[in-house]
Amino acid sequence: MNRVITFGEIMLRLTTPGFQRFQQSSALEVTFGGAEANVAVAIAQLGGEAAFVTRLPSHEIAERTLGVLRGLGVDVAQVVRGGERMGVYYLEQGASQRAGKVIYDRTGSAMATAQPGDFDWKTIFGGARWFHWSGITPALSSSARQITEEACCAARAAGLTVSFDLNYRAKLWTLGEAARALEPLMQYVDLCVTSAEEASAVFGIESANGPGREERAAKELQKRFDFRQIALTERRANIANETQWAASLFTGGEIVRSSDYDISIVDRVGAGDSFTGALIFALLRGDESLKAVEFAVAASCLKHTIPGDFNLVTIAEVEALVAGGGGGRVQR
Repeated sequence: MNRVITFGEIMLRLTTPGFQRFQQSSALEVTFGGAEANVAVAIAQLGGEAAFVTRLPSHEIAERTLGVLRGLGVDVAQVVRGGERMGVYYLEQGASQRAGKVIYDRTGSAMATAQPGDFDWKTIFGGARWFHWSGITPALSSSARQITEEACCAARAAGLTVSFDLNYRAKLWTLGEAARALEPLMQYVDLCVTSAEEASAVFGIESANGPGREERAAKELQKRFDFRQIALTERRANIANETQWAASLFTGGEIVRSSDYDISIVDRVGAGDSFTGALIFALLRGDESLKAVEFAVAASCLKHTIPGDFNLVTIAEVEALVAGGGGGRVQR
């Protein structure tokens, strides 16, 4: 059974319509999102088996959140109920030279106030093969850091593969706080997803700019933390709504790199999570390294074109893009 468990916070997402700024919008579009939930949705939409674990209060907005996830094929049976409020984030989409903006309102959320022992990890991990978490979750509070370690220990004891997306958020903690909290947890990680820039900022991984930077970063990460696999995303952009996107996967001393995609962006939030979800899906179905990273980058390329956090694409659409079926023509 290739069941994947993801753990983290899902938030109410409130977005200004179109490219309106916060100060000019009279309405906000309501959706939901969060890194680990996004990964679970990506896997489920591709046909994999994914469960999302979090803590949510008992009220109507939380019920709607769970209903949305269920409708997208994600198992939410092990979500813990408690706390007074959901986390919220406000999003203003960027355009051209104007960057997008996120405002968090998640202090004191149900996940931030969760405590060790709230989650029955033995039951949660029963029948599972993979556990995924990101650096956002331990950034929420000291208790969330303890729970993350508790989960990692239980996953390792249960024999699960553990993946981790560094996902540094400067609005949640400092680089020093992130390094001190995350480094001890790297002993549990099999697959690390990050970028050369992020690894340098948080872990001090030195890899000079220029050709071969990702391979140098991967080798340094593997040397320090003994990861089995390392995925490094590459984004090159000069304006907010266009980017070039690719990734590399390092396994057993060998690095492979995907094709490059030039993307006109509709919504970039969740694009990295869609890459991670598709990569996990591809590795679990037995894809070799190059095929897996090509599949994951193509899935993430498509996510850039979809409003909202979730990657609502089919496996056929991703495989068509990998095979060269892009171009954006209307399918009739």
